[in-house]
Parts: sequence; C-alpha cells; structure tokens
Amino acid sequence: MAAAAAGATPATARKALLSTTSTLLSSSLARSRRSLSCAAASATAPRIAQQPPDLLRWVQREGGFVHPGLRVADHPEYGLGVSATAADGVIPPGAVLIDLPGRIPLRLRRAANAEDAVLMQLADQVPEELWAMRLGLRLLQERTKSDSFWWPYIANLPETFTVPIFFPGEDIKNLQYAPLLHQINKRCRFLLEFEKEVKQKLGNVPSGDHPFCGQDVHSSSLGWAMSAASSRAFRLHGEIPMLLPLVDMCNHSFSPNARIVQVGDVDSPDMSVKVVAETQIDQNAAVTLNYGCYPNDFYLLDYGFVVTSNPYDQVELSYDGNLLDAASMAAGVTSPNFSTPAKWQQDILSQLNLHGEGAILKVSLGGPDVVDGRLLAALRVLLAADPVTVGKHDLKTLMSLSNNAPLGPTVEASALRTVLALCAIALQHFHTKIMEDQAILKGEPPLTTELAVQFRLQKKLMLVDVMQNLSRRIKTLPAEKSAVEDNILG
Repeated sequence: MAAAAAGATPATARKALLSTTSTLLSSSLARSRRSLSCAAASATAPRIAQQPPDLLRWVQREGGFVHPGLRVADHPEYGLGVSATAADGVIPPGAVLIDLPGRIPLRLRRAANAEDAVLMQLADQVPEELWAMRLGLRLLQERTKSDSFWWPYIANLPETFTVPIFFPGEDIKNLQYAPLLHQINKRCRFLLEFEKEVKQKLGNVPSGDHPFCGQDVHSSSLGWAMSAASSRAFRLHGEIPMLLPLVDMCNHSFSPNARIVQVGDVDSPDMSVKVVAETQIDQNAAVTLNYGCYPNDFYLLDYGFVVTSNPYDQVELSYDGNLLDAASMAAGVTSPNFSTPAKWQQDILSQLNLHGEGAILKVSLGGPDVVDGRLLAALRVLLAADPVTVGKHDLKTLMSLSNNAPLGPTVEASALRTVLALCAIALQHFHTKIMEDQAILKGEPPLTTELAVQFRLQKKLMLVDVMQNLSRRIKTLPAEKSAVEDNILG
C-alpha cells in the first residue's frame, strides 16, 4: 500500500477529498475530453450528464437483451433502480431479465497501447485490498474520452456517492465506531498519497500516451472512481471485478428475487452476463440481487447505505486479557486471571490463534453466530479448571454456541455472563443512547448525518439483541441465575 502522506491527518485527508469544486479542465479542451470534476455526497445525487442517454436502449443497441417488462425508475423502498413495469404483469421465475454480451462489461484489460500500459503501471501500485481503485482507474480513463464506448453508461452514473470518505467531518465523528473510522482514514490517506504518485508518474508521459487525455487527476476524482467501482462492481467467475451496466442498478436484498449468471470464461468472446428471475416478480417490484452477507461496515464503506436489522451485522472487539478481566469483574464472575492463563490453556488459545506469534486478536459479537466462536471457546477454556474435561471436546464443539454447556452449566453461565458484560462495555463506547439516535432520525437530518446515526444505532440494537439472546440461554441453564445479569441488561 502507498504510504500515508507526511503530516496528513485524518482531518486534512477528508478536507482534501471534499475540496472538489474547482474545474479540472478548460472550456477550450471540452470537445476532446470530458471533465473529471466531482462533488461531495448529497441527497440528490445527480447523474454525470444532466440528460443522460437511455441506458436500456444502449444495452439493446449493443447486442444486449432487456426484458420488456423492466424499467429504470424510483422505487419507494429502494430508490432509483431496475423495477418491473405495471403494464406487463408478473415476470415468472427463470425468466432472463438482462443479458449483457461480453463487450459491454467494463474491466481492466491487457495493455493494447501505450496509454493502457501506463494505466496498468498505475494500477499495479494499488494494493489488492483496494481493488476498486484499480478498476476505478479504468473508469476514469473512459470518463475522460469524448468518444468512449461506455459513455452512455458513465453518463448515468451518480456524480456523487454517499460513502464515508466524502462525509463532512462532523458526520465522520457521528459514526462513533473505531474500526470503521480506521478504514475511512486509511482510505483518505491512501488517496492523498496515490494522487502524488499518479502526478509523478504522469509528469513525464507524452501527451499521446496520457491515459486521462492530459487531465490532472486529484484525490477527489480518484475517490469518485474508487467509490463508483466499489459500489457497483461484481466479482464473478475468476474473481475479476467488472462494472456491469444496468445490472448494477439492481438493488440489494438478503431475500433477492433475481441472481447473476456468468456464461463462459471471462476472456471468451462468447462470454455473457445474465440476470435471471429467482422468484416471481410482481408489478412495480424492484429487481433485487444479494450483494453478499456482510456487516454494515462493508455496506456503508463500499456502497454508501446501511441495512436495518442486518442479520450479519457485528461489533468488533480486540481479544485482550485485561478487557476480559474487567468484563468478568463487572459480571461478578469468580475466575482465574484471564490475562495469565495456564500453560495448557495457552496451548488451546494458540490453536484458536488467540495467543502467540502471529495471533489474530480481532473477535466479534453479533452476526449469525451471535458470539465469535474463537472468543466463546477461549472463555470456556479459561473458565474451566480441569484440562482433562476440556480435552474431551474438540475445538469445533467449544466454539459452537449451539452446543449447550459442553463444559458444564457453571462454566457456561460464567462464559455467557462475561460476554454480556463485553456487550455492555461495547455499548458504553458509543457516546449517545438508542433513544437519542432515534430522536435524531425522526428530525430528518441531512443524508450523511442520517447514515452515520443509522449506522451506530444498528450496532447498538444488534448488541441489545445479543444480550437478550444470551440472557435467554442463561435462564435455561440449571445453574442458579445471578443478579449481575439483570444489572448488565438493566
């Protein structure tokens, strides 16, 4: 990854990304290239072109298929996207909704000329974890061309994105969640440093080989391109990310009514990408795809939205003996010191990758497992006094919450109460209460404020759900219930 800019703080990084009002080309050059200027996040999210071409007709003109019962329109629940029309009735399961021939998807390509070679050299400087920036460079290249094949698609892209790198500073703070703040600041620093690397690389490139038609590339335009790619690209066979015109206007659902099918290898001339109806799609229903089963960190950072009641949402914690000591004390659990485990316990923690060199100490609360399996197993082991009893169970059993009390009800109650206390500690790290967040949202705040508050609210509600789940489990154990549980939940 490119190193952070010297002296660049999170605040200056965000300020640089939000300084997007200056025009990046003169009017005398407007006929030969298109502007890379962009704006910060806004509720209106205008398109790149004020009157963009009809995307459905362009797909059809270039050999693609669009079901006659589809349209691009605003949906009351999902916003702008692909929906079924009212006039054509229902669309049956198995029907092909969209079929894109291989020439329509936009992706990084092998260097065919000098300007592509320069673009690939820039892409090679981007770390794999920021793959969206690599694809974004290709998108920027096509956006600057006055005769780009993909202009009808690019013209329909949003001029702004609601991802956090474009949030006002106050709404960055409003997220109140350190792991996401770390990722935002990391991306901001990367964009500032990458801007310097791009300028240095392009400084000596002949005008005919310039991948962006001679235009300056700033952190704001790089941020726009990275956000466009991260929020709209799909990884299909071969894990090669591609921008799929029109397909990327299908919105997200964990219970989708359609799915994507890739036909042929990505490099095959006969390759195509289809969207096929999974279920019956009724009149005026939005066409939805499952973008993946991820926590809200992922959706907000890469897509710019928050899923309410997300069953995959989580809160990250760092596995730390001192934190566990504090949690057990708050829970009234009498136990050995978590920060000084016995040798046999250390051996098991090493197997869980929670101890020793190269240990991965990030654990989580929430999601389908409710409690991170490694954390649960560690607590059970550390609270157990008998290595023989522990040795009778494999790691899979110790890591599973569905295996009720593998080490006995006393150990199980203590482990679950310690997790309850960890939830309470995690809630205390948010500076506002649930009712305060709900009141803010009722006041119809600006979009970025709404997203930030909704994000932290969903984290808190998820933690409360975890606590209620664990509380029910504790009550089913034969061991006597402790009053500490009521103190934590109260």
